[in-house]
Amino acid sequence: MLRRLLQPVWVLLAIIFLIEAWLWDHCEPVVARVVALIPLARVKQWLADRVDALSPAMTLIVFAVPIIPLFPLKLIGLWLLTHEYWLTGVSTFLFAKMLGVGVTAFVFDVTRDKLLEMHWFERLYERVLRLRAKATEIVEPVKQRIRELLKGNGEGWSSRTLRLIQRFRKSVHEAR
Repeated sequence: MLRRLLQPVWVLLAIIFLIEAWLWDHCEPVVARVVALIPLARVKQWLADRVDALSPAMTLIVFAVPIIPLFPLKLIGLWLLTHEYWLTGVSTFLFAKMLGVGVTAFVFDVTRDKLLEMHWFERLYERVLRLRAKATEIVEPVKQRIRELLKGNGEGWSSRTLRLIQRFRKSVHEAR
């Protein structure tokens, strides 16, 4: 019984986790392009040279420090939302989120090998990868159901409603 009640919570957490993973996957190539356009390649090489000289524990600090200045920006976005500046608040929060993911992807790319030398970090990294696979497994049936609903191939009320909407749209387009 409890398992059935918690299933929507797990699906929601899996969706949130996959959104974060999607952002990570899609920000990393964008960050790579930005690095290619701006002379950040030298910064990346300089940072890589400095990281090679550091211990893994100090590398963890290098990985964590760039995220700290973004936290107040997220708080500003939340403050704007609480004062009903919806567009500015959401824009600020999303900008901070995207910038955070981009900076984290950039720094993690430089520090990954050194961080994985720490056994606890390596276990955590592998656990996150397993969690991501599990989240994909949880969300996949929901995505499949949504695809089926959008195709309108079923016999349920949602499929009939979708077919009715599609016929209505078609008749409107033909009337033009």
